[in-house]
Amino acid sequence: MEKKPAQKKTLKEKKVVPAKDLKAPIFDIKGKEVDSIALPTEIFGVKWNADLVHQVVLGMQNNARAGRAGAHTKNRGEVRGGGRKPWRQKGTGRARHGSVRSPLWKGGGVTHGPRSDKDYSVTIPKKMRASALFSVLSRKLKDKEILFVDAIAFTAPKTADAKNILGTFSKIAGFEKMVGKKQNAALILTTTADEAVKKSFRNLGNVAVEEVRNLNALDAMTYTYLVVVNPTGAIATITAKRG
Repeated sequence: MEKKPAQKKTLKEKKVVPAKDLKAPIFDIKGKEVDSIALPTEIFGVKWNADLVHQVVLGMQNNARAGRAGAHTKNRGEVRGGGRKPWRQKGTGRARHGSVRSPLWKGGGVTHGPRSDKDYSVTIPKKMRASALFSVLSRKLKDKEILFVDAIAFTAPKTADAKNILGTFSKIAGFEKMVGKKQNAALILTTTADEAVKKSFRNLGNVAVEEVRNLNALDAMTYTYLVVVNPTGAIATITAKRG
């Protein structure tokens, strides 16, 4: 009997499900919805990656950590003295020792003590930083913790006006805790350096102002809410972090 030629097994093609369009409302400083913006899914539609975010945030905290400026102990090689063997090796009935500056002796070196020259810094690749940031932004958008505002401007620094703006934002559904939270309530992201805005909010204590180009996963995780000013320009800056 003739054998039939073996048929090649073909893998079933996976159906590509297009990502849903992400849209978010844009508000003004009076709390009114004035427009909407389409958000890129590669930044705001990324799956939450807790392990990556933890690794990057921990690495950034280590990089910001300085060595101990005051506390510094000497090990047995740095302590002065102890060059002569205290007694001969055998025949005394006592334990054998090679130096009186051993950590076992009073006045000897310290084992595992604090050192001012310790380096805590680690290397974090650029792509890891960007991926962790996008993961955090996607999670915050899902949890409704990102507020898009068309513009915030002051003719002169004034804390009272900044406080009124936060009070207005807290009336928007989902952002009620922006005023009541005592620490790390919101991070206001601007596309350009604005001293008037920065000085107006810095006295409130629970709010910080930063340029969006400096945004990272650590800052995004530190503050509960992110207030993105000029969303079109801000998202373009964030997109550039992909490299």
